[in-house]
This record gives sequence, C-alpha cells and structure tokens, in this order.
Amino acid sequence: MTLSRVSIAAVMLLSLAAGSLVAPRLTHAQSGQAASGRVFELRVYHTLPGRLPALQANFRDHNIAFLKKHGITSIGYWIPQDPPASENTLIFIVAHESREAAERNWKEFRADPEWQKLAQASRAGGEIVEKIDSTFMTPTDYSAMK
Repeated sequence: MTLSRVSIAAVMLLSLAAGSLVAPRLTHAQSGQAASGRVFELRVYHTLPGRLPALQANFRDHNIAFLKKHGITSIGYWIPQDPPASENTLIFIVAHESREAAERNWKEFRADPEWQKLAQASRAGGEIVEKIDSTFMTPTDYSAMK
C-alpha cells in the first residue's frame, strides 16, 4: 500500500472504532433500516498550496452546520500527520440515510443560496480545493458501527 492508502485506511479504522464508542450498536433489524440503508462517505479534499487553513476555517465556521441542515451527518474530520499530505489534505467521513439520500443531500447542499454566498466569499482569496475524492462505503455485518 502507498502511504496515502495506509493513511486513509488508518483514518477509516480509527473513525469507525471511535464511532463505536459513542454510536448505539443496533443491527439493521433493530434500527428499522434495511441492509441497503445507511451509507458512509469518505471524502478527501486536496487543497491548492497554502489553502488548507482556509478550507479548515470554512468547515469550522459554517460548512458543518450546512451539512447538518441538508441531512448529512458528520462522523469525523482529520488532517494527515505526515507531509506532504499534512500540508494540503482534509479527510472526513459523513453518513447519509441511503445512497439516494446522499445524492439528494449534496444536490440540496450545493443549491443552498446561503451556502453559495459563503462559498463565493471564501474564494475571494483564490480557489481553495484542487480535487475531491469520494468513496461510498457500506458497513460490514461485523462492523461495530452501522
């Protein structure tokens, strides 16, 4: 594995382990969800040089609230420890009720006029994000977090 894959795998494991400490341990049957219900989304934002602090400020100051407003549950946020990724990478995991809900949630999030205004203002100093990687994940039957 490359360093970035090792880092992402470690983040996923740590977040799921940490989440299991605070998340209720319900099976799909107990929670009333079908096995094809809740999905997790691993998102990796790669910023342009020097723009990671601006991205972190966006999430800290308003993005997390907008995610919640549009039905996206924040699980956790991380910065890699080692360069060069530590200089330009934000890794986070969110959850959606379903894959279909994820599509709807992101569409509504991006269309929110208030968020669009904030996003435009945050880019006044230049573009922030160079690339976004997104991976949808389904918990296994042996995962502590569902």
